[in-house]
Amino acid sequence: MIMFRLGRIRAPQGPGVVLVLPFIDHWQLVDLRTRAFSIPPCKLMSRDGAWVSVGADVQFRVWDPLLSVMMVKDLNIATRMTAQNAMSKIVLKKYLREIQTEKLRIADQLLVEINDITRSWGLEVDRVELILGSVLQASQENVPQAPGSRPSIPGLEGLDSTIQQLALQFFGKTLAAAATSPNGDFETAEHVEVKNEMEEPLHAVHTEPGGSSEGRRFKAEEHLSALERCLSESLVNQVKACYQINVRLASGAKTTTYFIDLSAGRGRIGPGPPDHSPDVVLEVSESDLEAFILGELHPLNAYVCGRLQVHGDLSVALKLEELFKVMKQRR
Repeated sequence: MIMFRLGRIRAPQGPGVVLVLPFIDHWQLVDLRTRAFSIPPCKLMSRDGAWVSVGADVQFRVWDPLLSVMMVKDLNIATRMTAQNAMSKIVLKKYLREIQTEKLRIADQLLVEINDITRSWGLEVDRVELILGSVLQASQENVPQAPGSRPSIPGLEGLDSTIQQLALQFFGKTLAAAATSPNGDFETAEHVEVKNEMEEPLHAVHTEPGGSSEGRRFKAEEHLSALERCLSESLVNQVKACYQINVRLASGAKTTTYFIDLSAGRGRIGPGPPDHSPDVVLEVSESDLEAFILGELHPLNAYVCGRLQVHGDLSVALKLEELFKVMKQRR
């Protein structure tokens, strides 16, 4: 137990009976046992341009309770974000063959990277196990498979190998055509087509004859109306926050704004921005918002994978899950 007396931190107390003075002492419990969490599989690009699904299991423990309370506000979320970022950086530097054959070495490297940051928080990671899913897209044929090799394509010889690989990933067809052309000129190659493979394909919006996509009803409005029936004063007392949700429609043409105000009374849900400044602004696609409401997608997993963008305090944003839990219980 970490105790603050009149705002000044004291030595850790317990285990056993601890005397707490009302209105003078404030305390916080710290669990010193080993805990674990999982990094959900995410779509990442390797150094040679392959797309792979990679996750990890992480075990950690608090070795200094004072630092864990003083140095970081939310230890669990901070550790998750640190582990996710470290895993992404390491995978981006590895070739696909290395990821597939050297999982243990990459896991050890990931453990060291995380500990370099979390030791100052009084936390130490004991074990990391890398989970390699399926290879979503194999590496390009023209991309080098071993460190040090470079593509023999005109105009790229003097560039860094990482820049060469990115150029081959996005402009592979054009560069290949330029390499096979007699004079090595890019003018004889086909036009450049840039494709964002991280985005899900957008589905066309079908409208009735004579109609327009402007009149298309947002299909998650029914779920939001159902959420409004789940509002209560007890839920507002739990959350105490106001949210603005910017929803990207499937057509990609525009963004629709809704608000969920759980700051006073029984709460309110409606279209447009809230009457006062929101505590958190969320940006999410139409399909992912429906998945949140239906309980098919966890908000934290969506945030880690980049499908949910949060502008504001992440811990406040995750409190919105309480509303989704109530919705799920009433089904």
